[in-house]
Amino acid sequence: MFQTLRPFSKDHPNPRGTVDDDTDLPVRAAKYPPLVILALAFLAVVFFTFVFADLIAPYDYRSQDLLERLKPPVFLGGDVKYLLGTDDLGRDVLSRLIYGTRFSILIALLGATIGAVVGTVLGFLAAHFRGAVEEAIMMMVDVQASLPFMLIALAILAFFGGGLVLFILVMGIYGWETFARLTRGMVLSAKTHGYAVAVSSLGARPGRVYAFHILPNILNVLIVQFTLNFPQTILLETSLSFLGLGIQPPLTSLGQMLGAGRSHLLLAWWIAVLPGSMIFLTTLSISIVGDWLRDRLDPTLRGQ
Repeated sequence: MFQTLRPFSKDHPNPRGTVDDDTDLPVRAAKYPPLVILALAFLAVVFFTFVFADLIAPYDYRSQDLLERLKPPVFLGGDVKYLLGTDDLGRDVLSRLIYGTRFSILIALLGATIGAVVGTVLGFLAAHFRGAVEEAIMMMVDVQASLPFMLIALAILAFFGGGLVLFILVMGIYGWETFARLTRGMVLSAKTHGYAVAVSSLGARPGRVYAFHILPNILNVLIVQFTLNFPQTILLETSLSFLGLGIQPPLTSLGQMLGAGRSHLLLAWWIAVLPGSMIFLTTLSISIVGDWLRDRLDPTLRGQ
């Protein structure tokens, strides 16, 4: 009547269909495609530069020496003390590239975080209160989504000036509507699931249900959306700095370096090409990692 359970052995295949350790190695290796590994390695270098910019920069990025202006990089026959050459004011391009990466990543990270937090909170409020509150929030979402954000940013910065704090807040306005719409939909769906209904029936307050039960279950999707929104914020920051409405001297950023080097493309192309390449590689790497995380964490894409 009862079947005796026997331990698994090499002669008896696993009836549950699990994969042995030996055959699991190719599967584990396939989880990290070569392109993702390269993107993660490049982002590790960017993160190291972001944290230790003060230690690895050979010169002060604000130091000027007109006698050393427009020196070519080493790979074009330049002096070894300026590995990536100098700009039109004799400033070391490598040092400015290091600090420009730090400022661009910092501003984009703060802006993307503000947008994610504001959008997520508004999404929870819309899903909880419904009625007039939901309609007001979703109307703001529709207005934000219908207007080109570049025009909004240009109008705000041109009217109020180009302060650093204001610039970060403008970056925070970007993308919040995506998080609000996404959070609202997921919260409305999660409230009908068994775990949320069970916790609510036990007397838990809505705030506790949202913070300790619903939010952890939708956090992976929000993280994926953040990785997809972050490179767009970097491009927005560099675009505004390129136009002269973002980071102002004596500070520097990748967009500001790109804008300053556009008038020297024929004589000293490295001033603009190097920060432009850094922008391209950084945003591309974040996008690759974001797509990979979406495939790994999004439950609707699992098993495909």
